[in-house]
Amino acid sequence: MESSRLYVGNLTYSVTEDQLKELFSQYGSVRSVTIIGDKGFGFVEMESVEEAEKAKDALNETVFEGRTMRVDEAKPQRPRGEYRRY
Repeated sequence: MESSRLYVGNLTYSVTEDQLKELFSQYGSVRSVTIIGDKGFGFVEMESVEEAEKAKDALNETVFEGRTMRVDEAKPQRPRGEYRRY
């Protein structure tokens, strides 16, 4: 894992950035939290790669606010209009 930015998926739509910051702060310093509209996912940036790894290991597949979260290393965003072809 090279990034300190984590993808957090399968969130309830009522979860706030403050709630996520509080949850992830148990595993280190949180630089930023962004929830993407009403999509049920967001991103948490930790201060270090080690802290991000610790948070990911502790929180992936755990229940938060009634839903099982998916926590993984955030992938770089693809440019708009670029789609995978199968």
